[in-house]
Amino acid sequence: MDLLFGAQNVVMLALGVGALAFGLFAFVDAMRHDKGAYASEGKQSKVFWLIALGLSVAIFFVSIRSILNMFSLIAVVAVGVYFADVRPALSPYLARRRKGGASGSGPYGSW
Repeated sequence: MDLLFGAQNVVMLALGVGALAFGLFAFVDAMRHDKGAYASEGKQSKVFWLIALGLSVAIFFVSIRSILNMFSLIAVVAVGVYFADVRPALSPYLARRRKGGASGSGPYGSW
């Protein structure tokens, strides 16, 4: 019986570490985008997403061993909405910035 409980603890810890990693990735990704990209796509503001994702990371960190509580599940939903809705909408703006944006680009690409 102790072996079963030990395995459950390992699975819960792995889920907690995974949620923390995804939350940190979403938070860093949200910081990389310009605030104008959020507004032009009709999404909530950059400040809103940084606060929501920052709170999610804090909740994941505090409850890393018990990831199935109510607050952690709400945080998982917030991170999931960012990955499913906001990040795909903002990705063209980041790609445009990588290519050089408006400065130094011609009609067929960068100079």
